[in-house]
Amino acid sequence: MTVTVVASRFYASEATGAAAGKLVVNFALPHQSVMTSQEVNQVDLSAVSGDLGILADHVPTIEQLKPGVIDFISDSGSQKYFVSGGFAIMNPNSVLNINAIEAFKLEDIDAQAVATNLAESQRLASSAKDEITKEAAAIEIELYESLQSALLGKSK
Repeated sequence: MTVTVVASRFYASEATGAAAGKLVVNFALPHQSVMTSQEVNQVDLSAVSGDLGILADHVPTIEQLKPGVIDFISDSGSQKYFVSGGFAIMNPNSVLNINAIEAFKLEDIDAQAVATNLAESQRLASSAKDEITKEAAAIEIELYESLQSALLGKSK
């Protein structure tokens, strides 16, 4: 009897990266490519399954992003973006593809506007007369609370 191995799975320590220890990132929005084949050391992100720190040779995975910060760490420093959601796909060749609906540089977000909009969303939620309005306000509240936490340097 012979057994043929059809596929095998490698752990991060056994995989071979194409970027010589670097993680290659493609970061896209529906209207713009933010990063294309950008080499970084690490990407920190918030997924539905929990917070992740991704390095080269990470185990392949697909993660649903939740509202939060994606931190791209390279030799030249850190770039932080706030995303409203999306997906991160880690490939076995040390390529990370991130697709998001919206993303903004964290430094470009106005903390006062976030606080004002959060208060307005909370007011709408408490005074809503129908479930649709309450649910829409709840989504806004989750987003603004995530933004506020990101601006304060806390993970949500």
